[in-house]
Amino acid sequence: MLSFTINTVVFPIQVPVPARWRWRRVCASATAENRLAWAQQSACRDRDRELEVAVKAVQMACGLCQRVQEALLLPAGQNSSLKTSKDDQSPVTVADWAVQATVSWVLSQCFGEEHTSIIAEEDESELSSAESTPLLDLVVSSVNRCLREAPSYGLPGPDKELRRNEIVELIGRCNSRGGPKGRFWVLDPVDGTLGFVRGDQYAIALALIEDGEVILGVLGCPNYPMKKEWLNYHQRYYRIVSKLSPPAFGSWHKGCVLYARKGGGQAWMQPLLDASQSLDLEKSARVIQVSSVSDPASATFCEPVEKANSSHLFTAGLAHSVGVRKQPLRVYSMVKYAAVARGHAEIFMKFARAGYKEKVWDHAAGVVIIQEAGGVVTDARGSPLDFSKGIYLEGLDRGIIACSGALLHRRIIEAVDASWDSSNL
Repeated sequence: MLSFTINTVVFPIQVPVPARWRWRRVCASATAENRLAWAQQSACRDRDRELEVAVKAVQMACGLCQRVQEALLLPAGQNSSLKTSKDDQSPVTVADWAVQATVSWVLSQCFGEEHTSIIAEEDESELSSAESTPLLDLVVSSVNRCLREAPSYGLPGPDKELRRNEIVELIGRCNSRGGPKGRFWVLDPVDGTLGFVRGDQYAIALALIEDGEVILGVLGCPNYPMKKEWLNYHQRYYRIVSKLSPPAFGSWHKGCVLYARKGGGQAWMQPLLDASQSLDLEKSARVIQVSSVSDPASATFCEPVEKANSSHLFTAGLAHSVGVRKQPLRVYSMVKYAAVARGHAEIFMKFARAGYKEKVWDHAAGVVIIQEAGGVVTDARGSPLDFSKGIYLEGLDRGIIACSGALLHRRIIEAVDASWDSSNL
């Protein structure tokens, strides 16, 4: 401010100050407490944006997976080119690579390639040989079709179709090793591939980890039925019944995306949307909560379908010892986490056999969603899962226990301690 003087009276003259100067002056006079508040608000806005992009990317990926799964269910001989096997004989499909490339492209475009670090399950080596060209071409076609729909989801789309080498690069770019510092995304492009190829449950899982803590998670569950009782049946029965008695047009009868942000105090669910529908997170979402059931006799516990992934005998003994009387709900993939978060099951237990190491992409998204929905997830000692050690959950004590409430959780941990020595695990 300038001034001039007449007969010792001072008159101020207002001089416009550039906005950036005013902002510096305000910042300089701000207290440390205010500066911290501004920083927190900015971080919150960034996380809102990250969650929004993650949800939209998973919505797109769900559509891609639905198309591939429909093709996989065609009569034998018409779908053999859509899947192959890894070195460990576990299945991998066009959808696994296509989703990984699609999500990799979206995150890089929205947040900058230099700021985007991703841990993901698949690598590009299988697609790099000349013999894999037909398989790669199917992946390229799936990715480009999906990305053409990106603007309908409020996401950027490429100016032109991506080429083979670009798709391979996008898949190979997901090579972060994680660790205790920094920020990185964790992606399982198709969790539960065995269920996927069998036409059953599967999930697309995306999470963001910062300094070893999961700060947001998104789970896409395209075949998850809205009616709890249908979870007990193979998805093929649901398809048959749906054809005999089709759901009302426009009704939300199956398929959902669940998501949560650490510290938000809520978890959300929205229906699957296609490219013809507008995606409004606030209007389409509903809050989900874990079940209030605390009596083991009324509780449902879920576990992996395959015996190779968990000891059914041990979990059955645990369930009986704490008073669970219902038959287990055996579901492929992280849909088990979704079942607990939605209140359709109260307990999820997994006790892998000796030598098996749990990967972060199989749990990160599900853990934060259950926690924000009001549930508890720990290892068998009662310690939080440690996502700061890289791609594996190092230091995991015996197994993983997810519960809707602390009472059930405590009883199961006590039962594990009482029976572990005789488990042969």
